[in-house]
Amino acid sequence: MCSAGQLNVKTGTRQGAGPDDSRQPAVSGTDCGEGDTMCVGVILGFPPEIARELQEWRASFGDPMAEVIPAHITLITTTPTQDWAATREHVREVARTQEPFHITISGTGSFRPVSPVVFVNVEEGFEECVQLHEKLQTGPLERMLPFPYHPHVTVAHDVASENLDEAETVLRDYRATFPVVSMGLYEHDTNGIWQLREELDFGGDTDEAQQADPGHRGGRSSAAN
Repeated sequence: MCSAGQLNVKTGTRQGAGPDDSRQPAVSGTDCGEGDTMCVGVILGFPPEIARELQEWRASFGDPMAEVIPAHITLITTTPTQDWAATREHVREVARTQEPFHITISGTGSFRPVSPVVFVNVEEGFEECVQLHEKLQTGPLERMLPFPYHPHVTVAHDVASENLDEAETVLRDYRATFPVVSMGLYEHDTNGIWQLREELDFGGDTDEAQQADPGHRGGRSSAAN
C-alpha cells in the first residue's frame, strides 16, 4: 500500500501549496469556504521510501516546501465545488471503475519559462493518470484549465534558477516503479489546511469505513504541489 502520511498543509502563504498542477493557477484560499463553496483536490500518493527520497532531494535544491509537501501526482488541482455529497460520490464512482496500475517515474522535465518548476516525468502510467483526470474533471468537478493536464512529480518549485538547473541535471537518471491502488480525496478546510477526507481503493468498495477522520494517521496518498 502506498503511504506517505496524511497531508496537513497551510495554504495561502505561498501559491501552489495544495494539490495543484504546478502550471495551473491555484484557487485562492479566500475562495475556499466562501458561502457554499468548498475546494477539493485528488492525488496519487507514493510508497513511503520513494516519497522520503524525493522529499530529501527537493530539500537539497532549497525548496522550503519539501518539509510539508510529500511527493505525489496530482489528478485534480484545487477545484471549487458547491455540492460535497455529489463530489464525493463522483470521485468514489471513478475509483470503483479504475483498476490498479503501475507508475514508473523517470528522468526530469521543466515547465520553464511558464512556471519555475522542475519535475520527474511520469513514464509508465501516464495515460492512466490522464484518463483518471479526464473522468474526475467532470460533473461537480468540471472546470476549464488554461493548460493541458500533464502528470508529473514536482521536485523543485519557485527556487533560484541555478537550483532548478541542478534539480533537472541531478535527477535526470532517477527512476522508480511502484503500484498504485488508490487515490486520496482532499478538502481545503476553513483553516487553510488540506485534509484527507477519503482514501479510495481502485476497483473496490468506497464505503463509510474508508473515510478519513481526525485520528487517521496513514492512508496511501499525500498531496500538495
